[in-house]
Amino acid sequence: MGKENSRRSFLKTGLASTGLALLASSKANAFSLKNPGRDAKDARYIGQKGKHFVMVLDLRKCIGCQACTSACKVENQVPSGQYRTFVTETEVGVFPQVRKAFLPQLCNHCENPACVPVCPTGATFKREDGIVVVDNTVCWGCGYCISACPYDKRYFNKKTRTADKCNFCAQRVDKGLMPACVETCIGGARVFGDINDKHSEVARLLANFPTTVLKKAQGTRPQVFYINLDDRVTELFDTTQDLDDMVKAEQGFEREWMKVREEATNNG
Repeated sequence: MGKENSRRSFLKTGLASTGLALLASSKANAFSLKNPGRDAKDARYIGQKGKHFVMVLDLRKCIGCQACTSACKVENQVPSGQYRTFVTETEVGVFPQVRKAFLPQLCNHCENPACVPVCPTGATFKREDGIVVVDNTVCWGCGYCISACPYDKRYFNKKTRTADKCNFCAQRVDKGLMPACVETCIGGARVFGDINDKHSEVARLLANFPTTVLKKAQGTRPQVFYINLDDRVTELFDTTQDLDDMVKAEQGFEREWMKVREEATNNG
């Protein structure tokens, strides 16, 4: 059995074993896929019709300054020690031909997100403009979506005690602004826009430069595209994720998740 199949098998077993316990301990949250904001046709939940937002990361321009990381934390009030986006720094090559390489990471706002179908409350969903969001007023913190994400770009927010992740700064985008990380990118490596607009910068970049997405084999169809992504960096990223999966399989999903929740409660 391949590594990805093993992961899915593990998730299926883990979710089945914890489902009843979670339902029993969440009497205040009915098992429902209804979402009040979306059902009320709130524009923040529906998104911008006719648009499809994506991000292009031009690694030729990324200098690893972490301005994006800082701006995101301030804009979205991300708790200390947690991140919606960050830039991994590594070295590639063999001495003396060695150089630094940077890999900005965030939620991939997948066309076919693995996190959405596993959410038992409808808290995680994709807007009509492609932005995948988490409604923390509906989320009960079960952690299904966090474990299902192949990119490990979701986390348990210590402040809200719910699942959290990058939302492309939807609160800014809906006002005609750029995501905080894009606006503060010193090198102009982060480009955001509507791919349906053929005159947009993202459309131009995707039409004129070869791009790569992370973990293409997963079939989630990420909407975060990389220009000039070194294969060696991709291999390192994949290896890191495989090690993380091994830890989860060894410790057990329920044990790991309950430990995180307990720590968050104690520190709250």
